[in-house]
Amino acid sequence: MKELFPIFFEILFGIIGLFIVTKILGRRQITQLTAFDFIAAIVLGDLVSNALFDKDAGIKEIGFVIFSFGLILYVIETITQKFKRTRYFLEGKPSVLIHKGNLVYEELRKNKLDINELQQLLRMKDVFSVQEVEYAVLESNGELSVLKKSNYATPTKEDLNIAPSAQHLAVTLVSDGEIIYDNLREINKTEKWLLDELEKRQFKTVKELFYVEYWEGKPLFVQPYYKIKHKDYEKKIH
Repeated sequence: MKELFPIFFEILFGIIGLFIVTKILGRRQITQLTAFDFIAAIVLGDLVSNALFDKDAGIKEIGFVIFSFGLILYVIETITQKFKRTRYFLEGKPSVLIHKGNLVYEELRKNKLDINELQQLLRMKDVFSVQEVEYAVLESNGELSVLKKSNYATPTKEDLNIAPSAQHLAVTLVSDGEIIYDNLREINKTEKWLLDELEKRQFKTVKELFYVEYWEGKPLFVQPYYKIKHKDYEKKIH
């Protein structure tokens, strides 16, 4: 019986250590599992389990395993925050599977999806026909985001006897202080147009902006960098 106590304390220490690492790395490790996060979780779990059942390993060795792997993950997360070009490689990027009601075969093939798998993902979003969908985007964590055609939105315009209107996807024009030129070309706008629009809102450079979104028919959404005091933020979410 005495031999079981060290194992119990090692397991308890491992759980506490993993909990601390998860807190440091952020909730995204749980709620938005990317391919890299999935691999990291498996490897970390395997390392800890091996350390737990290794007769020569104690709390010090388990702590070293957790600390080392947590440090590596933290460094990688820091890199993806500071160097935006690494995000697509490490975290992946969204893929448009349905564009303006049309299936994008190349994107389906690239993501190793056939039509049956796409239909299953759509049904999980309460969509039972491809014809209902204006846009479908496969997110980097494997979730499918769906924008229905206006006729099939809730409540439907057919039910209200209102003529259907065109549906448009919101487009990111600025992210982390950088212009997304591909998206500008997608909406047939120029950099000069964007800078002129920002100047009307008293912004001299895109470096001041965290996020800018264009949605046809609506004013440009502009979000500058700003800081919220932690206490004020806690008040808002409670």
